[in-house]
Amino acid sequence: MASPKKGRRPSGGQGRPGRALALILIVLVALTGGMFLSGHTTPRLGIDLAGGTSITLTAKNQPGEKNAINETNMNTAVGIIERRVNGLGVSEAEVQTQGKENIIVNIPRGTNEKQAREQVGTTAQLFFRPVLAITPGGKTAEPSPSPSATDKAKGGQEKPGQGDQAKTSAKPSPSTTTQGRAVTDALKDDPSPKATPAGKATPTGKPEPSQPPVPEPQPGAGVPAGLQKKLDALDCSKPAARAQAGQGVKPTDTTVACSDDGKVKYALGPADVEGTDVSDAKAGFDNQRGSGWLVQLDFNDKGSKRFADSTGTLASQQPPRNQFAIVLDGQVVSAPSVSTSITGGNAEISGSFTQQTAEDLANVLSYGALPLTFEESSVTTVSAALGGEQLQAGLIAGAIGLALVVLYLVAYYRGLAFVAILSLLVSAILTYTIMTLLGPGIGFALNLPAVCGAIVAIGITADSFIVYFERIRDEIREGRSLRPAVERAWPRARRTILVADFVSFLAAAVLFAATVGKVQGFAFTLGLTTLLDVVVVFLFTKPLMTILARGKFFGGGHPWSGLDPKRLGVKPPLRSRRSRTPVVPTDPKEA
Repeated sequence: MASPKKGRRPSGGQGRPGRALALILIVLVALTGGMFLSGHTTPRLGIDLAGGTSITLTAKNQPGEKNAINETNMNTAVGIIERRVNGLGVSEAEVQTQGKENIIVNIPRGTNEKQAREQVGTTAQLFFRPVLAITPGGKTAEPSPSPSATDKAKGGQEKPGQGDQAKTSAKPSPSTTTQGRAVTDALKDDPSPKATPAGKATPTGKPEPSQPPVPEPQPGAGVPAGLQKKLDALDCSKPAARAQAGQGVKPTDTTVACSDDGKVKYALGPADVEGTDVSDAKAGFDNQRGSGWLVQLDFNDKGSKRFADSTGTLASQQPPRNQFAIVLDGQVVSAPSVSTSITGGNAEISGSFTQQTAEDLANVLSYGALPLTFEESSVTTVSAALGGEQLQAGLIAGAIGLALVVLYLVAYYRGLAFVAILSLLVSAILTYTIMTLLGPGIGFALNLPAVCGAIVAIGITADSFIVYFERIRDEIREGRSLRPAVERAWPRARRTILVADFVSFLAAAVLFAATVGKVQGFAFTLGLTTLLDVVVVFLFTKPLMTILARGKFFGGGHPWSGLDPKRLGVKPPLRSRRSRTPVVPTDPKEA
C-alpha cells in the first residue's frame, strides 16, 4: 500500500492559531501585572520632558599623558561624580558613560544648576591627612568644653557626660568603624570594636601581624577648641552635610570629614601628602603571606619623602593618632593605621579586603593622580513647564499620526482595518508596559527623541500589516478563496516583513552605538518597537487572520470585508468560460 504523499505543513500554524493568541495574551497580562506590582504605572521621563539639567562632560588627556582615557578611569570618575551629585541631596540623578570619552550627568529639576556644575565639573581632590579624633557620625547632642585649669586646681574631675570622654563611651558597631571598606583581623575577634581604621599601611615586603584591640581613643585630647566645636556640630548622617564637610578647606588647614557611609566622623590635621604624589595604585592578592587582597601604592620622589616623614610621625602616636585618612572630595574613604615609618616610595594597605573593595580603593587612589580632566561639552537646562509642553506636543503629534493611519486603513482595507487596529493596540500596550518597567529596571528615561521614535514606529508597524494584506489580496486576484489565500500569502509576506524589520533594527543599532546623548533615546525606542512589530505580526496578526478567514464575513468575501473578489477585479476562472461553449468532436470515434 502506497504511503500517502507527505506535504509541508502550511506556515503559521493554520490548525492552531489559538495557541499563539493565548501566548500573546499571557504576555500582555504578565507585563501589565508586573507594571502595577512594581508601583510604576507611567514611564520615567527624561530631563527634556520632566525638566532639569543635563551636563555632558568630555574626558581629555593631560599634556604628556597617553592612554589615560580607559574604561577603568572613566568608571572611577563616574563613581566620584555620582557621589558628588548625591551629596547635593539630589534624587533620581543619572551619571553614566556614553561612548569612550563622555560622561552624561542628568539632574532633575529642583537642583541648583550652578552648584551642580561646580560639583561635576571639577577634578577630584585627594589628600592624606593625619587623624586627630574619631567619633560616631551623628551630631553630638551637648558638646561640653574641656575642664579649665582652675577646675583642675580645685581637684575637680570631668563628669561622665562632659568633655571628650563622653564621646568615647559610645562604642560604634563594626560597620561604623570600618567605613564600609575592610575589617582588621584584630577587630573581628573584639566583641566591642573601637573606632579604629579600615586596614593597616605596611612597608612593602614586611607583613603587619595581627594586633590586639587598641584602647579606646581619646578623640578630644589635643584637638583645638574651634575644630572640636565643628566636629561636635557635624552630622554625617545627612548627605548634604557629608558633601559640605571639608569643602573649600585649604590643604594646610585642619578640617572635619565624614566617612563615605556617614557612620564615622573625623577631625583631621593638615594634609601631609597630596593625591598627585601617588604615581600608581593597584589591587593585588598576597599569596606569600596569606594576607589576602591588599592595595599597593607607589609614590613619586616628592611624595615618597613626604609619606616617609608622615608615617614616621604617626607611628610614634597612640590611637587614633597613628592613623592617616585618605580623603577624597572631603570624605574619608579609608583610614589605615601605621606601626612604622614607610620609606622607599611604596606601601601596602592591608586588611580583610575583598577583590572588589581593594579595586575600588585602588581606583580612588589612582584618580588622585589620574591624568584626566573633563570639560563641559554641553549643558542643557529645561524647565518643567517647557518639558510638559514638549511632551504634550509629542503626544498630540502621535495621536494625529495614528489617526491618519487608521483613516487610511479604514478607507482602503475596510474590514481588514479591524485587524490592523487591534494589532496596533497590542503593539502599543507592549511598548508602554515595557518602557514603564525599563525605568526602574535599567534606568530608561523617555525623552523627546524617544517619543519621536515611537511615532515613527507607528508607520513601521502599519507597513507590516499592509504587506501581509496585499499578499492576501494578490492570492485572491489569482482566483483562490480566502482560507488558502491567507496561508499561501504568509510565507512571502513573512520574508518581506523580516527583511524590512531587520534593516530598520540594524539602522537603530548602528545609530545607538555611534551616537551619544538624547539621540540614543530615539535609536533605542526604534529598535524596541521594531522587535515588537515582529512579535505582534507573528503571534497576533497572522493567527487572527487565520481565525477570521473561517468566518462568513471575511471568508465569504463580504463587500465591507476588504476582500471582496469583485472589488479586487477577480475574473471568472478560464475553465468556467470554456465549459459554457460545447466542443463538437470531428472524429466519429470521439463521439
